[in-house]
Amino acid sequence: MAHTFKSGFVTLVGRPNAGKSTLINAVVGHKVAITSNTAQTTRHRFSAIVTRDDMQIIMVDTPGLHKPHDALGQELNTSAIKAMEDVDVVAMLIDCSKPIGRGDEWVAAQVNEVHAPHKILILTKADLVEPKVIEEQMKAAKKLARWDEIVVLSAKTGKNVSGFEEAVATWLPEGPKWFPDDMDTDQPLEVIVAEFIREKILRSFRDEVPHSIGVVTEDMQYERKKDLYKIYATIYVERDSQKGIIIGKGGQAIKQIGIEARKDLEQLLGCGVYLDLNVKIKKNWRRDLNQIRRFGYGEGI
Repeated sequence: MAHTFKSGFVTLVGRPNAGKSTLINAVVGHKVAITSNTAQTTRHRFSAIVTRDDMQIIMVDTPGLHKPHDALGQELNTSAIKAMEDVDVVAMLIDCSKPIGRGDEWVAAQVNEVHAPHKILILTKADLVEPKVIEEQMKAAKKLARWDEIVVLSAKTGKNVSGFEEAVATWLPEGPKWFPDDMDTDQPLEVIVAEFIREKILRSFRDEVPHSIGVVTEDMQYERKKDLYKIYATIYVERDSQKGIIIGKGGQAIKQIGIEARKDLEQLLGCGVYLDLNVKIKKNWRRDLNQIRRFGYGEGI
């Protein structure tokens, strides 16, 4: 009997911090999506690609669906909702460790409205709670929509991540290999670099600063003789005070961001990295749709 190859697109949706990016990294096997405890860590809708002998799963990571407070928030929501169109499977993630609330109900309502052929529910962060709590969460989650399947997992510990792959594989149609074997994301390198830098800022600072950050990779040059990438990037903030915080006393904060980002970038690029970071102010950029799109966030033009 001829061996059938399955392929298709799976959109991951959920509230901010439901664990979408962590799950994507766990399935791919290394880091392609940035993660932090800050809501709205993900601003780009991008695909991560996993190719196995018998299938290719294209996972679409989306910004967390939330009640928007500015143009950036609205644009991110639009991006997430649009990502549910024309896909084979929509996977809604719910954090096991938090009671199901109005936010989840609202996301489920969006999921119910789309015409995706299959919808699966993923209960994440199962390592943080007792089995009894998971059962209660499952009961509540079952009422949110008609699910083809429910998977309980912990992306952080790797527990039952294969269960997610199997569930997706069940519902994928037969299809072609959309991407080459060695490609694990459709994000341009410049975008991944900017995102890795932004992740370090999200993890280093609290409160308002992380949301005010936009990062652009200005230039990347590879020097073959030295096996070194020279990367020049600009961190944009909205106010003078934020610029001061990012730079830190005697430049300590930005130096630390550079050290941490460089480690990740050297792993990503497989060579040495020289990283030059600049900080500039762009007042109220989160309210300016043109500026949001210039950063490449949301839907673009």
